[in-house]
Amino acid sequence: MSFLNLTLSLIFVLIPLILSKTLNLGLEKDTIIAVVRSIIQLLTVGYILHFVFTSNDYLYIILMIGLIIGAATANARKKGTSIPGITGKLIFTFLFVELLTQGILLGFGITPPTAQYMIPISGMMVGNSMVLAILFLNRFASEVHAYEEEIELILSLGGTPKQAIHRQLITAIKASTIPTIESQKTMGLVQLPGMMSGQIIAGADPIQAVQFQLLVLFLLLTTAVITSVLLGFLSYPTLFNQRMQRVKEVNPTD
Repeated sequence: MSFLNLTLSLIFVLIPLILSKTLNLGLEKDTIIAVVRSIIQLLTVGYILHFVFTSNDYLYIILMIGLIIGAATANARKKGTSIPGITGKLIFTFLFVELLTQGILLGFGITPPTAQYMIPISGMMVGNSMVLAILFLNRFASEVHAYEEEIELILSLGGTPKQAIHRQLITAIKASTIPTIESQKTMGLVQLPGMMSGQIIAGADPIQAVQFQLLVLFLLLTTAVITSVLLGFLSYPTLFNQRMQRVKEVNPTD
């Protein structure tokens, strides 16, 4: 795609701007900011990735993956400010997901140890893990807040923190993983996934594109469940003190 074609594609930005202005939706400012930020960020990342792919130095690969994890943590932690030590828990979760998925991929020789494969896959895995973390934190906070009295009652009757919060924890884990599972049920029927579509547009064989997309789908399923489970079991103990009492109220996040 040439820069001329890319410029012409801004027509798709004008349409929502015109609709927002006509209907007084007030979305013009946010839309323009989103478009400008996406252009700057993606072009910057594009040039960085070009340099990293050309050098294929593992130091740059590690730094790039570290940047991805750092950005994901900074974004997700906003939804978990009511949980003590949420930043460290998120970093540990994202790092665990990254090491597990890359360890299996590289250990079994499923993908080669090059920047071309490691960075895009890491971005997809950590990005999906970030979304799942946000979904979990939102639902978990809402569940704990809604059933505050029930949790306190179980604790007062001699129940352990795990027993008191078990139902809310499991509900939040299930709720956060359902979108990933449900979307995979209709994959290929309702939508063609982004990676597969990109490879086909680039001229790759459709069967090969499907094979790579299936790999990504399997990885996404793993990251979804691991993220919610790991973050959940790291988070709930910090809501109680050594006397098995609630130490801080968890309020629903916006």
